[in-house]
Amino acid sequence: MAQIMSYENFKDNLNSRLFEGSRKGLLENIADKPDRFIGLFRPTKPKTKIIQNLTQSHEIKFGDALESLFTEYFALLGYINLPKKIIDTQSGDELNIDQLFYFDENVIYMIEQKVRDDHDSTKKRGQFANFENKYFEVTRKYKKTVVPIMWFVDDSLVKNKNYYLAEMKKMGADYKCGPCLCYGEELFTKGIIKNLSKDIWEETLSYLKIWKDTLPDMPEINFDREPRDTFEEIISLKPIVFRKLFGNEEIRTQILPILFPTGDVFKLLKEYFNTQTLPIYKTLADAMGAI
Repeated sequence: MAQIMSYENFKDNLNSRLFEGSRKGLLENIADKPDRFIGLFRPTKPKTKIIQNLTQSHEIKFGDALESLFTEYFALLGYINLPKKIIDTQSGDELNIDQLFYFDENVIYMIEQKVRDDHDSTKKRGQFANFENKYFEVTRKYKKTVVPIMWFVDDSLVKNKNYYLAEMKKMGADYKCGPCLCYGEELFTKGIIKNLSKDIWEETLSYLKIWKDTLPDMPEINFDREPRDTFEEIISLKPIVFRKLFGNEEIRTQILPILFPTGDVFKLLKEYFNTQTLPIYKTLADAMGAI
């Protein structure tokens, strides 16, 4: 099997989507909703909740990372990717298409890509309504044949398969189109997309196995381990976030010592705050003196 994408590119694509900005995002979450991390009526300690927040964030971002990854794969195979943002002509809202591309200009492929089929009854109906609406808006914009595909990357769950197939049958009859439902490798083996190689799927599985072996068992929550990197990531936080973090006694005593055990990042922050001219930064630097 010929290599399509290098493993380094594959790894960098996933890591950048999953992990970049995670420290900044965690601090924003803590500042915005501290009660989710501390309090008597929480069955977990702050450290456990911090780890849980990071792992949940990585799970959510994994779907976005896979979208980006396969968009790049389609481009490498010669498909022409189209802009993924399209306006709902009725509501004016912006719709995000997971995959939208063509091989020849007469047929456009639209893929609603999700990691797994595990929605409950309410979400599955909303999911399909969203899929149908996106198809309608894409056909309206491009005025070409559009092949609508719903693809669940992980084929270990097929919870709502019968529902989606039934709805696609009705959609196909009403719109005079051929919607397709795929799980895992079926996207590459059913012959739905012209010239699509199964090599993408096999390479993805191979690389994912290698990549997962490089992951730590637990996310790193000692932000002082790489103080300069942490500083560069979080310095763009708005002063209001720092004010909430430093001004909440429970955050100061129960959470910040977990994330910044040596205070190395705080030293860099304080130096930076003292170089700024706006009064709020002097206030923040003074607040840090008591930490």
